[in-house]
Amino acid sequence: MRKNTSALGPRAAGPRAAGPRAAGPRAAGALAAVASLVLALSGCSAYDANSPADARGDAKNGAQVASGTVDCGKERCIALTFDAGPSEHTPGLLDILKREKVPATFFLLGENHVVKHPDLVRRIAAEGHEVANHTWSHKILSDQDPDSVREELARTQDAIAEITGHEPTLMRPPQGRTNDEVAKVSRELGLAQIMWSATAKDYSTTDSKLIEKRILDQADRDGIILLHDIYDGTVPAVPGIIEELKKRGYTFVTVPQLLAPGRAEPGKVYKP
Repeated sequence: MRKNTSALGPRAAGPRAAGPRAAGPRAAGALAAVASLVLALSGCSAYDANSPADARGDAKNGAQVASGTVDCGKERCIALTFDAGPSEHTPGLLDILKREKVPATFFLLGENHVVKHPDLVRRIAAEGHEVANHTWSHKILSDQDPDSVREELARTQDAIAEITGHEPTLMRPPQGRTNDEVAKVSRELGLAQIMWSATAKDYSTTDSKLIEKRILDQADRDGIILLHDIYDGTVPAVPGIIEELKKRGYTFVTVPQLLAPGRAEPGKVYKP
């Protein structure tokens, strides 16, 4: 189990010589104040993050991966995930995934996406991809009160269930920002929280080759790749990402397949 203890991350503290002990009590106090301010401004709190290996190890009663499916305890698995769709780019992406026989996980936005493209939501589910929740309107959940968090998630649950007949079991908080209240509401709604290990920051560039390079540089076993099928440069980068990762021996899986035979437990955070 991995623990997230700071919005800045463990590397942000710098070399040991620059830490509080070396700097003296006054500097240590100042650093602590800055860290507290960063956490307050970010809206994030510390959380325990469970890795895919943790989930597999937590499988109950010696559960085994279903026959004929990928065993990510043995195979070199990686999960491709897409946020904030569906959009006009999604049909082309689905064509690529179908051609390459690659399953993916789609964290869908309710407002202006799920409700606007019900046929695409239906197609995503019908073609074997995992349909997941990315809130109704992309509000930062850690900045909201519990009722607002519940509305953001529940409205999307209902909209997806109306189209596919099934409520999602996974959600991704916008910007990955969560806290105890978000976890509590997620647990009530039967949703596990899924983070990521590789991102191209594709919202900041239309350069497909750069997007491809950023992902390939970060790819690792048990990884969860975050991309967005709403930006112009993203979908054209996908064939190259798939081709190269297959050459490296990776097997593409959905997030539930990555955790199997374990299961994502509602409310908990999962991050490679």
